[in-house]
Amino acid sequence: MTEFSPVHQELVDRVPLAPGSRIEEQVVTYDHDGVTLEGFAVHDASILGPKPSVVVVHDWHGLREYPKARAHMLARLGYFVFCADVYGQGRRFTETADCEAEAGKYYGDLPLLRARVGAAYDWVVLDERSDAQRVAVIGYCFGGSAALEFARTGAPVAATVSFHGGLIAHSPADVEGITGPLLVLTGGDDPVVPDEAVTAFQDELRTRDDLDWTVTTYAGAPHAFTLPGIPPYRELADRRSWRAMLDLFGETLA
Repeated sequence: MTEFSPVHQELVDRVPLAPGSRIEEQVVTYDHDGVTLEGFAVHDASILGPKPSVVVVHDWHGLREYPKARAHMLARLGYFVFCADVYGQGRRFTETADCEAEAGKYYGDLPLLRARVGAAYDWVVLDERSDAQRVAVIGYCFGGSAALEFARTGAPVAATVSFHGGLIAHSPADVEGITGPLLVLTGGDDPVVPDEAVTAFQDELRTRDDLDWTVTTYAGAPHAFTLPGIPPYRELADRRSWRAMLDLFGETLA
């Protein structure tokens, strides 16, 4: 079982572990176009049968501890959770310049970014522990952008949630394929996603009258406001955005 740092264990423990729960983890090696990827699955094995499922896409550091902590929180709530690996096995970064360079490869090749999330999604829907009809995709920072891009592919996603992700507006609009509702949770003081970016993204979504979307802006929250242990962290915005996600899951994955 993963031994989390204290700041991430505190995060996990916000969700009480129900009596009789049996949390199981699995490191998963899978493939995309000849590249080996290494994901992370976690669920409560005491809950029998296929479970509503969540794909979690990491921030620009790669699949390190933080997304795994969020995955454990969701597993304690009864979801089957799979942390995607966009970068590839062993590609995890700490230095800002390295993170920027690696993430930039995918921001510069959106079809590849979508395909890497798609490889994780495909793995989940084929797993017998997952209910293939109830799969959501969420992401943090870089992962939020990736989740929103994947939603554009037309995959039958039950819901898509972006936490302080970059908002990429497409011209011409590229929203016809989106199937489930979108929930965009952004900071009101985020220099990476300024007001103009939010407006441009919303304007694109408005080109489709029947699209179900919500954009929530948290006052004073900077970029990366859900990541504990670093200066941008804002506990109130973190807790409220988490609750907003669970409310949407209550509608779409219940």
